[in-house]
Amino acid sequence: MRKIKFLLLLAAIAIAASLAVSKGICQKEPDLKRDYYKQIEQFANVLSIIQTDYVDSEGIDPKELIYGAMEGMVSKLDSYSQFMEPEEYREMKMETEGEFGGVGVEITLKDGLLTVVSPLEGTPASKAGIMAGDRIVKIDDKSTKDIKLHEAVKKLRGRPGTDVNITVLREDEKKLLDFNITRSLIKIESIKQAEIIDYMDNIGYIKLVEFQEKTPMDLDAALARLKAEGMKSLILDLRNNPGGLLDVAVIVAERFIEKGEVVVSTRGRLSNQNIVFKSQGKNLYTDFPMIVLVNNGSASASEIVAGAMQDHKRGIVMGTKTFGKGSVQTVIPLRDGSALRLTTAKYYTPKNKMIHAKGIMPDVIVEKENIIAQNKEDIFEAMDAIEAQPAPKERRPSKKADKPKEKNIELKPESDMPAYDNQLARAVDLLKGLNVYRDFFLKKGPIGENK
Repeated sequence: MRKIKFLLLLAAIAIAASLAVSKGICQKEPDLKRDYYKQIEQFANVLSIIQTDYVDSEGIDPKELIYGAMEGMVSKLDSYSQFMEPEEYREMKMETEGEFGGVGVEITLKDGLLTVVSPLEGTPASKAGIMAGDRIVKIDDKSTKDIKLHEAVKKLRGRPGTDVNITVLREDEKKLLDFNITRSLIKIESIKQAEIIDYMDNIGYIKLVEFQEKTPMDLDAALARLKAEGMKSLILDLRNNPGGLLDVAVIVAERFIEKGEVVVSTRGRLSNQNIVFKSQGKNLYTDFPMIVLVNNGSASASEIVAGAMQDHKRGIVMGTKTFGKGSVQTVIPLRDGSALRLTTAKYYTPKNKMIHAKGIMPDVIVEKENIIAQNKEDIFEAMDAIEAQPAPKERRPSKKADKPKEKNIELKPESDMPAYDNQLARAVDLLKGLNVYRDFFLKKGPIGENK
């Protein structure tokens, strides 16, 4: 048993020494180094006591103990750092490739509470009515108090076709809401919609839902097609976009920002984390006015793009304040297939504004109005169908007065009616106003064109 204790202590000291060397602790922070050694020795003692004294010796799995210790250790750093077991790491890689099974919601721990960053467009969570900012207080009737992020993700994901019950606290409405959601195979297309939405003013619209590996290719194809269709201005919709890959966010922003201009910078503890990302000036689209739509579900990579567009005055940012998730997580694979997702830096906009916990404040604030528009086309179609019915044959009058026949007009359920998007409508109106100003007052070509 002494040999076991000695090996555990030796392994623990080796870990501490590795940490000290890799972080420069040995040279720069001797007091902290000594503290590491002291605490690692304590950790080794606890492991040794468990090995010798725990009642169920056969139930002890050293790997589970160490994994649990690492999960707890990393969770003490911040809400975004995470130790991932091999299965979790595989799921994370699958997610960045754009396909996984679950309800389709991006979550985080905020103020110690499980919080929805954004429901992904077109997924079961979005269709059920889950909203950015919702606090998930129960999953399958079990409290999420003190739940770890990876545990919550595991509970929400599952085989397509299975159900999960979610209870959320919607703070602005001060009420609890229950949702029964059927999981599905979540296939996230980086661009959900790309079309001309106003042909009179040739206003283009692109709905970008997540920053994936294929996003730059999809965006280039969408922009080229819209330009060929005569687009003269663009609305880039980043609402409820939870983010994604840092390098992809830079590529998206540099499509609209002149070569050599700063897109974003990262600052961390190590010198290799202090990086300034500049536009490479490839496939530039700088000759038309733009509006970037954001809300409290716009996070991370979305905030990078919005911040860059705002600081360079390339586009007007409209909507509501963004989420404020502006930190860099570096994924470090480990030998056994597990991985460490560690916060290593924070994002700063070109004008050195920190994004983390602050978010991006729009140039034009437009709160979302939850108004269901009447679907007039359905009403008229139903009326036309009734009028087109053949007239009833004449019949002899009955002794009882005939009651007037009711004309039943069947409409779609309210949940299926298109919602009036007041933020998008305001963006369209603003671009129309800019066109009027340009045509009648400036007469110098499109706003945003470099002279």
